[in-house]
Amino acid sequence: MFELDQRVLFAFLLTLAAGLCTGLGSLLGLLSRRFSPRVLTLSLSFSAGVMIYVSFVEIFPKARQALSLGLGPATGYAATVLAFFAGMLLIALIDHSLPSHSLALPETDPTGARSRTLLRTGLFSALAIGIHNFPEGLATFVGALSSPRLGIGIAIAIAIHNIPEGLAISAPVYFATGSRSKAFWVSFASGLAEPIGAVVGYGFLRSFLNDTVMGVVFASVAGLMVYICLDELLPAAQRTGAHHHLMIAGVTAGMVVMSISLVLLA
Repeated sequence: MFELDQRVLFAFLLTLAAGLCTGLGSLLGLLSRRFSPRVLTLSLSFSAGVMIYVSFVEIFPKARQALSLGLGPATGYAATVLAFFAGMLLIALIDHSLPSHSLALPETDPTGARSRTLLRTGLFSALAIGIHNFPEGLATFVGALSSPRLGIGIAIAIAIHNIPEGLAISAPVYFATGSRSKAFWVSFASGLAEPIGAVVGYGFLRSFLNDTVMGVVFASVAGLMVYICLDELLPAAQRTGAHHHLMIAGVTAGMVVMSISLVLLA
């Protein structure tokens, strides 16, 4: 029981740390004199590289292994693929049902109607990203319960991509209100969706967690993370106006750093 409690505490703290990186991204942006398109391109594409690598190299194989134990090799593999695309479909439906939001950052300090529009954009971005963070928190938590190595890998991937998300939330709120504290706390609150998702999800799943359920969760999360990269992070990196080779370099660097991290954790 004590060992289980320690695992639960470790998983929760890992999820909390990943979620708080949204606030860290906001803080870094608010302390900067100006937003650099090149830095934003690198951070977004680096995040995408980390998430794509960990999804296909760590999470998907772990999901296939868990589902194969519960359903058999052939059925388990088929279930992994179905759950992967189900995760992509789920996050696509969530995106479709939410107000549109963008990771592009404003360049000037607006006034009047433009200011109100930016404030609404920042708040809707916080809502949309918070809803995205909910299943990500559950993924980090369940992954850490299953394997500390897997949990750390997922947490690193999510934490890194939360940093530019924090920028995307805080920038329009700051430019609309002129308040750094409001911009930070809106971003910080969005990141808290991850530990909340972990607690709620674990409370719901704990009574029937088994290999099959864990496998479905992992495969769905892999699909969710890949979708976020393809639909949000990489298009946002392209919109910053920096050369596309810089984006490819960021993706590659993210994969390299993630691979080194996982090798060191092995």
